[in-house]
Amino acid sequence: MIPPLIIQQALEIGLDLLAITDHNASANIPAVMEAAKGTNLVVLPGMEIQTREDVHNLCLFDTLDQIDEFQRWVDQSLPNLENHPDFFGEQFVVDSTGDYIRSETRLLATAVNVSLDDTWKQVISLGGMMIPAHVNRKLYGLINSLGFVPPHIPFDALELSRHLHPSQAVKSLPMLAGYSLIQNGDVHRLDEFLGALQLRLELPTISEIRKAFHNQDGRQFSILNVPN
Repeated sequence: MIPPLIIQQALEIGLDLLAITDHNASANIPAVMEAAKGTNLVVLPGMEIQTREDVHNLCLFDTLDQIDEFQRWVDQSLPNLENHPDFFGEQFVVDSTGDYIRSETRLLATAVNVSLDDTWKQVISLGGMMIPAHVNRKLYGLINSLGFVPPHIPFDALELSRHLHPSQAVKSLPMLAGYSLIQNGDVHRLDEFLGALQLRLELPTISEIRKAFHNQDGRQFSILNVPN
């Protein structure tokens, strides 16, 4: 997606906070952050990492320095495989206007050779937050991949796919009881923005978002009923 169009679409549906979480990659985050300058939209740097267990996780940070350090850590365990664009698609890196800079030649659509536990520890050590993504999905979801939510990892929240609202989730998946359940866009195309997650924060930071997920100090979160 083109950075200016991402920002335009986010603003048109009323978003004021957005996270960029490409698969095992962060090279396009600066372009989107630059495209958002001069608007009221805050862009958080992040990544969707696929761990050794074939689980997708959203890793969110406050700064580019944090995501850059995390990317270096991920690169050490990313398999040395070449991307085949005809099969996996192009992996473009662009500038803030969407102009081509280069192509990433490593295959990003694969699992990194690190565990869920070690990934969580690394994210926390850098001051970030890790949220297992679309946990109810058969492909790359935490529950289908492991069969349970690891009780020893204190996740701040679990993300559901857009097809299962949190109000229905615990009925179909009782093991989710007691967790803060959120719903994001998981956007791969401009028409997939959801805007379902509402946060009451003092500042758009990871520490504030963590408080909201735990309903601490007046910070709160809620999920809108958005049609699928």
